This record gives sequence, structure tokens and C-alpha cells, in this order.
Amino acid sequence: MRFFFLLRAHHWPKNLFVFIPAFFAGILTEWHTLLHVSQGVICFSLISSVVYIINDYRDREKDKLHPIKRNRPLASGKVSTGAAFGLVVLLLVAGLPWGFYLDVYFGLCLVVYLIINILYSIGLKNISLLDTFIVSSGFLIRTLSGGWLADVSISQWLVIMVFLLSFFLAIAKRRDDLILFQSGKAPLRTSSRGYTIEFINITLAVLASVIIVSYIMYTISVDVENRLHAPYLYVTALFVFAGLIRFLQIALVENQSGSPMRIFLTDIFIQTNIVLWLISFYIIIYV
Repeated sequence: MRFFFLLRAHHWPKNLFVFIPAFFAGILTEWHTLLHVSQGVICFSLISSVVYIINDYRDREKDKLHPIKRNRPLASGKVSTGAAFGLVVLLLVAGLPWGFYLDVYFGLCLVVYLIINILYSIGLKNISLLDTFIVSSGFLIRTLSGGWLADVSISQWLVIMVFLLSFFLAIAKRRDDLILFQSGKAPLRTSSRGYTIEFINITLAVLASVIIVSYIMYTISVDVENRLHAPYLYVTALFVFAGLIRFLQIALVENQSGSPMRIFLTDIFIQTNIVLWLISFYIIIYV
């Protein structure tokens, strides 16, 4: 079980972003596409776990002072350094060759993702704003790689939405860092010194507005309507709006924006909203 936590398997759902291009293109139900892209999700899960292990290794001393992170396998001493790096080698040997086998450009996306995030772990994560941009770029790389695997072109509006949404979630996490620090529950990470609660609140509000507009522009764009023949796709914007408003409520009112993944997995409203969005989108595009 300790190795399961070391892999950060609960963060693997982030790699479902690889499915986005195929899903939005209306071809995810094609068996070959589904199988091909699913393998890509597995590859990204393996490589992202490499990044998590490296990051946990470098931060293990700081994590010991954090109320939650101190329970991580390396910080708590439940997993030795040697075992962790042995697992890193195994994940790399399994993930990278598999990725290049699926598609050369997809394999290159894995390499770029790995390099950027290693640089992030080494020091770039200590630079305010740049740290958030790098986290956001990881989701964008996942999405672009999914386009290569599915062999579909990606709408510019979709690219904008993915980046802004991931930036929205990343900066919400920085807000929680500040709240924990102000309450005396955790030390302040270096990059968070360049943020204030007021700045992040304004940024979240602006990003939420732009994301909603971008999604609406995507659903009513001529290119999307011609390719998908879905004139009522804009109806799904209701669920995007509701989901973002609920997240803002959690972040700004309840001060629980520490882990977007934890929110997605525990908040009933957001879970229901996501399911309804998926159902409505599926009916409009696939039925």
C-alpha cells in the first residue's frame, strides 16, 4: 500500500485529459481509438508517477513539517530512497518505450513533460507564477498528446479552455497554501510568497469568467458545428458554469481549495454536475 501512495495513484485521473481530443471530436466510442488513447493514459500515469516520486524525494525534509504531506511515504520513512529510485527506473523503462511505440509525437510529449517537471522539481517551482504556468502546461501537454494519439485536430478554443482551467485549479491550490500558512498549520512554500489572498481571489474570478466564455465560443464555433453537427452543444455550458461557481464557493467561502482532486472526489454537487455534463455532451455528440 505504501508504494501505491508513493505513485500518487489518486492523481492518475488527471491523465484522463489525454481523452479530451477524442471525446470532443466524437470518436471516443470507436474501438481502435479508445484502445489506443487508453494506452496513452496508462503511459502518462507511469511517467507522472516518476515526477511525483522525484518531487517527493527532493521535498522530503520540508514535507516532514507539513500537517498532511508528512505522511507521504518518503517523508515518513515508510519507503526507502533506494526502493523509490528503483521504482523510478522501472516506471521509465515501462512508460517511455511504450509511449514511442504508440506514436512518436506522443512519446516526445512524454519526454517534454518529464523534462519540464524535473526542472520544476529542481527549482522552477520556487518562482511565483512560473510554478503555476508549469503545472498548467502539464495538462496542456496531456491534451495535445491525446490529439496525436487520436489523430484529430484540436480547436484553438479547446486549447485555451484546457490551459485556463488547469491554471484556475493550480492557483486555487496556492490560495490554500497561504491559508494554511496564515493559520500556522504549515510553512509557506517559496513560490507562494509572490501571491496574496486578494490577488488570487481576483485571478480566480477573472479566470472563471474567461473559461465560461471560451467554452461557449467553442460550442457555437462554425468549425465545431460543421464537424460535429451539434447545434445545441451550447446547452452543456450550463454545467460548466455551475461547476465553476461551486468550486469558487468551496475556495472562497469554505476555504477548502487545497486539493482539486480531493474536491472532485468528495463534493457531491461537483460530481453530479460532471456526470450530467458528460451525459448531456454524449447525447448531443454521440447519439
